[in-house]
Formats: sequence, structure tokens, C-alpha cells
Amino acid sequence: MDIKALGDILRQAGVVGAGGAGFPSYAKLNSAADTVILNCAECEPLLKLHRQVLEYHAEEIVFALDEVAKAMGAENVIIAIKPHYKQAIKAAKAAMEGKKGFSIGLLPEIYPAGDEVITIYETTGRVVPAGQLPISVGCVVYNVETMLNAANAIREAKGVTFKYVTIAGEVKNPCTLKVPLGMTYGELVELAGGATIENPVIFAGGPMTGFISSKNDVVTKTSNAILVLPESQYIIQKRMSPVTIDLKRAMSACCNCMMCTDLCSRNLLGHPIDPAKFMRNITGGVTKDTEPYINSFFCSSCGLCELYSCFQNLNPRTLLAQTKDGLRKAGITPPKDIETAQVHKHREFRTVPISKLVSRLGLKKYDVECPIDDSLVKADKVKIMLSQSIGAPSVACVKKGDAVKVGDVVGEAPEKLGTAVHASIDGVVMEVSDKYVIIAAK
Repeated sequence: MDIKALGDILRQAGVVGAGGAGFPSYAKLNSAADTVILNCAECEPLLKLHRQVLEYHAEEIVFALDEVAKAMGAENVIIAIKPHYKQAIKAAKAAMEGKKGFSIGLLPEIYPAGDEVITIYETTGRVVPAGQLPISVGCVVYNVETMLNAANAIREAKGVTFKYVTIAGEVKNPCTLKVPLGMTYGELVELAGGATIENPVIFAGGPMTGFISSKNDVVTKTSNAILVLPESQYIIQKRMSPVTIDLKRAMSACCNCMMCTDLCSRNLLGHPIDPAKFMRNITGGVTKDTEPYINSFFCSSCGLCELYSCFQNLNPRTLLAQTKDGLRKAGITPPKDIETAQVHKHREFRTVPISKLVSRLGLKKYDVECPIDDSLVKADKVKIMLSQSIGAPSVACVKKGDAVKVGDVVGEAPEKLGTAVHASIDGVVMEVSDKYVIIAAK
């Protein structure tokens, strides 16, 4: 199968990055790639689904990787995974037996090993230049569940209609469930036995890069975890801090200790992001030296600086993100052909072990088994969002009263970068807007 044919299949099936980024998978296909990497880093603390999905569906995932590699003409396929995911490694090795060019790439037990730039470095030794994509060093990186969705699309022309989600924290039965797209977070919490505390906060995504959410928000193609936490929990308190207060606290308390830069995951790879210099400038009102502000574009928002490194409990990542957003709104774009320095000679001594990160975040009590249930959860009603990936939203192609079946297209792929979306249950369309389609089961 050539790249165009495969790209059309993935686009119409609505396959996007299921690890959280949501980049349309067809747009990553490139004949310049010599290496395809499967990201099974399970980067965020508490998440379990990627290793579980690989263990349960290794054959389908390896099949999809093989098809993707052949279409691009890539000679190497690396399954990037951490050593203690023993069952997933065993399943992957069995599935890739006899496959030419396949290998296992063991990742260190650090955060953020799942940042694709770091995954590439750890498995190939190649450094993606600042501001460039993995293809610049001949690599394409796909998430575990993305490749499962690709296998379903290639083999059976199935659109993406479900998502694996880990539900953890203050719930009675922490677990990983296979759920139809469009179910509410509140429903998933109840499926996990309900919250075990009063006035719980629902946190969507991993503790480092996720966000405070609502029980009425719905599962999309990029949903990976729902964490139920008390309002007093460290990461919740950090997210609830107003940006205006963050800046004032930084102006009064930042001591320029350099820890945020010393442990910055991208800085250690030679990228020109320097949180300490940024904090020094923004807290001092420096406007003549704009480089630290411009270089905020190269922040990966991994969150180490504000959730682990800073002993003053300041929020560099939040201030960097606000600056980056302001620059974009002002029409300023990232600089091109920026110089990337050498990998820091002390990098291996400055990486952050996951075990220490879990303790620092106060999450050790929640780091428990989350057994997977691979049977599809039944939903009475779903709200299918028309924008579930990077790029233009899908265009609704159904109307109120239409009967639909699982896999029917309810939002067509836009002409610009984007993919189709599909009904996740059999039912009747109850409401259509430019943002979503609501379907009730028959």
C-alpha cells in the first residue's frame, strides 16, 4: 500500500494521535522516514492504558506498524518501552517475531520519556533540532492506541469510535476501561465505583500535563485518564492558582537558583529554552532582551519546572505558556533555523526518576493497579465533539432525527488538516451544532 492510499484510509477513519497531542496520523506519513517508533513510554504517573493496550493487542499494533513502515519505506521499527512493562514487552516480542527491522528500545524510568523528542533521543541517539519535527531526523513517532486504531482502519475500514481511559485517584475501583467516544467523565467515575471523597475534583489527563475538568466533559480521541482528587491535592492547588498571582509571587520569591533550567528536559537536549533566564526577565520587567520570551516557543510544557524543580513553589511553565500564547495572538511565530546546542554533558545525572516524581506530587497512595476491562462499555447517550484533533474541526453531515449506527460518519473530514468523526453507538441524532453531535441509544 502506498502512502496516499494509507493516508486516505487513516483520514477517513479519523485516526489521530491518541496519546494526547491529537495530530492527524495521515499527516505524519513521509517517505523521508527511515525509522518508525511506537511510543509506549506511559510518560505520565498513574496512567496504565498504553502498556495494557499493547499487552492485549500486540498483534494488531505490530501489523499496523509494519504497514506504516512499508508504505513510507522505513527500514526500522522500534517499540519504545520501559523495562518493567514486562507483560507488554513479552507480547510485543511474540507479535514481532519474524518481522524484518523490528526491535525493542528500552527507555529509562524517567519523566518525560514519552516526549517524542526525548523518546527519539533515547532510542536512536538522534537529536531533533529545536522547533523542528521528528521527520527532520528521519523518524515518525506513533502512540500505541493510535496504531491499534490504524489496524482497525486498514483491516476492517473501521472508524475510531472508542477510547481506552484510565480512571484513578479517589475512586473505589481504579481501572482502565474501553468506552465509546462521547461518554461523560462523570459516567466513567461511576463505572469505577464512584468517588470516595466529598467534593472531588475531576482532573483530565496525566498529573503533569492535564487540567481541571468537569463531570459533564466528554471523552474524545485524546482522552487518556480521569483522575479524581481532593481540592487540597498539590497538583490541583497549582492549577487553581491565578496567573496574575503566579507572576506576583515570582516577582517576590524567585531567587534565580537555576533549578528550573538545570532540570529542563528540552534544555538538557540542547534546545534554547531557558526557564531561569525567562523568570529573571519577566520578574524584573526586562523588555530589551526579548530572546527568553521568544524562546518560550521551545518549551514542551512538560511541567517539571513548576511541579518538581522549583522549591519556591513558583509556576514557570504556566508563565511560559501564557507568554507563548500571547506571542501567537500577536502574530509572532517561532524563529526558524535556531541553533541547537550539544546534549548537556551531565544530562544523565539531571533526569527525574518517575518514583521521585510520584512522591513529589503526593500521588504515591494512588499509584496502584488499574486492571483493564477490554469489553466495550455500553452508553445510553454520547456527545461526539466535532473537533477532536489538531487541525480544522470536522463538518457535521447528519441532522436531528437521523438514525445512525456505530462507525457511521457524523462529521466529514475538512479540506484543511483534519479527520472524520464517527458515531460511537447505534441510535438517533438528538442534536447537531457546529461543535458537536448528540446521539441517544435506541
